[in-house]
Amino acid sequence: MQLFLLRNSPGFTPPVASRALGYGGLALYEAIVPGLPANRSLAGQLNGLADLPKADTRVEYHWAASANAASAQILRNLYANTSAANKALIDSLERFTLAELKSGNVANDVLERSAVFGKQIADAVFEWSKTDGGHEGYNRNFPADFQVPVFNGSWQTTENGRKIPMQPYWGKNRTFVAANAAVSIPKPLPVSADVKSQYFAQYLEVYTKNKSLTQTEKEISIWWADDPSETFTPPGHSYNLARIAIQTAKADLGKAAETLARTGIAVADAFTVCWKWKYTFNNERPYTFVRRTIDPAWIPFWPAPPFPGYTSGHATQSAATALVLSEIYGETFSFTDDSHVSRLRDLKRNTDFKARSFTSFWQAAEESAYSRYLGGIHTRQDNETGLTTGKEIGKNVNKLHWKK
Repeated sequence: MQLFLLRNSPGFTPPVASRALGYGGLALYEAIVPGLPANRSLAGQLNGLADLPKADTRVEYHWAASANAASAQILRNLYANTSAANKALIDSLERFTLAELKSGNVANDVLERSAVFGKQIADAVFEWSKTDGGHEGYNRNFPADFQVPVFNGSWQTTENGRKIPMQPYWGKNRTFVAANAAVSIPKPLPVSADVKSQYFAQYLEVYTKNKSLTQTEKEISIWWADDPSETFTPPGHSYNLARIAIQTAKADLGKAAETLARTGIAVADAFTVCWKWKYTFNNERPYTFVRRTIDPAWIPFWPAPPFPGYTSGHATQSAATALVLSEIYGETFSFTDDSHVSRLRDLKRNTDFKARSFTSFWQAAEESAYSRYLGGIHTRQDNETGLTTGKEIGKNVNKLHWKK
């Protein structure tokens, strides 16, 4: 349902989507953590989250009922701008799941108490979310008051025609994990049109590769493109990988909730940190540099997104996701990513959406980053720095005291 809403609600650009996944996963986890003997609450551990409602240890709860109610309630809150039909779907799924639980001969008072607790958790998490700087971010993706910096090598409007870049203030938002706010990255290479410079070489490499893509490389590029207008966005793709891991490993409710909480927090912080550095450096896209210095008519295989290039959001969030999923399921984990197999052939690029198989989460992260280079929208420095930064973000999420 969360992935469906990302794809079918207005304004859920990748940064906004990542935030929703963070709070959605957290609400689910906190709604059942009192019933997980080996796990700890994240209250008192996350940035500014001092406390959450407590379960009554003297009475019985049905934790699946609590999870159901919390998930429905947090989605109603986070996707307040979605259509009435979509809101009805959330309510319908909640009722359907509750009916299934009732068929298991659970006492009504236990189910009711559990649902109340789940909703209390969701409402408390949502109230905390309002103070992070990104509340209702779907209403201000392209703020008209932003003054676009102009200098040699700065971001400029690409073929999409956007004059204002996406979410220029997003990097000021509060991170879930305090340590992630302190993550830093090196400055990008010095801007230079000198054909002997490293800067020129990086952009020339993108241009040269883009003109000789194999069919397999085209498939990799479009698989990870995750166009927000047609899919559940890049962070949604990572959340779906978490879902695939849960199903592949046949994880129980507790492990599933922890998986989604870690992944949601990781992608949310990855986008906040990445966006901070994007708008610190305001680095130009290959589209701009190549047309300015190499080929004025060049159009990349994939359209450049409307925001600065350094560093890569794909690389950063994919690496963070790989770190948290590897912590739960192991460094070696075979799975098939079928996220887009239902999509019709991309006629413009003459390419099909074919499932991708991996033997580790890190292998998937590296391919996700590489896809942006193949698409012609990121240089190697964007991807390599993004992967390194994402690793650090994921490690900080893993350092939280998830277990007792």
